[in-house]
Amino acid sequence: MEYGQPQWTDKKVSRIVQGTIMLHENHIEQDFELLDAVWAAGISTFDTAALYGNGTCERVLGRWMEERGVRDEAFVLGKSCHHNGDRRRVTSYDIAADLADSHARQRAPYHDLHCLHRDDETVPVGPIVEALNEHLDAGRIRAFGGSNWSTARIAEANDYAASKGLQGFVASSPNFSLADEKEVPWEGCLSVSGPSKAADREWYAAQRMPLFTWSSLARGFFSGQLTRANAESVRKSMDGSSITSYWHEDNWNRLDRVH
Repeated sequence: MEYGQPQWTDKKVSRIVQGTIMLHENHIEQDFELLDAVWAAGISTFDTAALYGNGTCERVLGRWMEERGVRDEAFVLGKSCHHNGDRRRVTSYDIAADLADSHARQRAPYHDLHCLHRDDETVPVGPIVEALNEHLDAGRIRAFGGSNWSTARIAEANDYAASKGLQGFVASSPNFSLADEKEVPWEGCLSVSGPSKAADREWYAAQRMPLFTWSSLARGFFSGQLTRANAESVRKSMDGSSITSYWHEDNWNRLDRVH
């Protein structure tokens, strides 16, 4: 396993990150076997969110970390402030509420990295940055960043933080894959893949900002199971968003070259 070492953590951060959206209390023994195998392979980094499974994903992860005694070694990326059908939820109240629930479910008092799951560009960045710094100072989070935040908004947040002597965003979690995303799989998602997002990748490189990217396998497109020859036979078993987002000719050419 290869590891990264961001300046703001003393933990080893495995470059392969284990997602948790497949975890569920209905099959916890099976999930523990998965997590045990992941840990044995050297994967020490886990991505989760208050939204996932209405909390069940975090409960399984938290119970596993507690029973295996690995929380102090594991690096957990948690997320808050996903929108719902009632309203857009990027507020200091929602950060605090989601964070408190996540801590309870994960059976731990902190996130190694806390990211805002979505952005709301109608909300000023100042109060958001100040709220995150309050949680940082209280030890509830050890660093923070944005998931599906544009580079422009991250820059705006960090400019505000610098002007107030506060900590800014230290990481970002957009989509990034060899496949070029043609349609967003879910509303509010941002990608830095493909030729059109070269400027975003250059900005991150100039900032030396770590990226905790999601769906590098392009919703199964690069799982190793898919080829042009078997595409129609496996179509029904593939995630629908993989087909609409990635089943396009330039991506098929990329997949051909990978094979």
